[in-house]
Amino acid sequence: MATHLYLSLLPEALIVSQLDPEEFGFYYAVGSEKKSRGQAMFFEVDLNFRHPFFRMEDALARCKPHEDGSPKASIYVSVYRVLEHMDMDALKKLYLVTMDGRSLALDSGEYHPGEHDAEGLHLYQEIVPVSPLVVSRLDPVGFYDLIVKNPTSLITVPAICFTELQLGELAFDPVMGISDHLPYGNSDHLRQCLSEVKTKYISTKMVDRISSPVVQYRTIKNGFFVGNGNGLKYFPMPSMQELRSENYRWFRSANM
Repeated sequence: MATHLYLSLLPEALIVSQLDPEEFGFYYAVGSEKKSRGQAMFFEVDLNFRHPFFRMEDALARCKPHEDGSPKASIYVSVYRVLEHMDMDALKKLYLVTMDGRSLALDSGEYHPGEHDAEGLHLYQEIVPVSPLVVSRLDPVGFYDLIVKNPTSLITVPAICFTELQLGELAFDPVMGISDHLPYGNSDHLRQCLSEVKTKYISTKMVDRISSPVVQYRTIKNGFFVGNGNGLKYFPMPSMQELRSENYRWFRSANM
């Protein structure tokens, strides 16, 4: 029975499991008697990954089938400071799981900024280790550099996973741009934050400091970014057209 290593993002945890990614996604999202239902996101991690911060050998030794022969669903290796000690090269696929347990696997790729990204504004949902909603003049790479690698910044984190959300016309015109199709709450406050970033000498501004890290998948603009002091990795999101034609059941579930 194969053993797998997963880095959960909701919540942040390193987990050993005998379930394959699709089975683990269903188990983690739909839950059991002791866990309520909810969205899940996780990376599959190379099983050869080791770091002194984690007691990997102990966890692997405990990951054995149950007495009835059924696979062990989860052995938690760590629930604290996981991402900052992760080797980015050890991250394989990113799995996005809907509330009813359907998984979409994303491969890593190269980030190519859009033609107007340098001109427009950005909306970022941070996922772990903190989860505020933030607007910025910086593109995703610049945003990562600011909060992880910039030694002059007063507020930094040792690692970050975040996604960029769609702004539509608000990216270029926070005051008059149409926002009826955007599913974000308190649109007046969002417009005000965007306007301040656009007109004042600030690169970022927090929109919601206690925002839920749960993401409406249809609002994702490009993909997911994950990095620590050792580097940044990008997992692009397929277009809505691709999802509808090639992953319709996941697409339908994600938009229910």
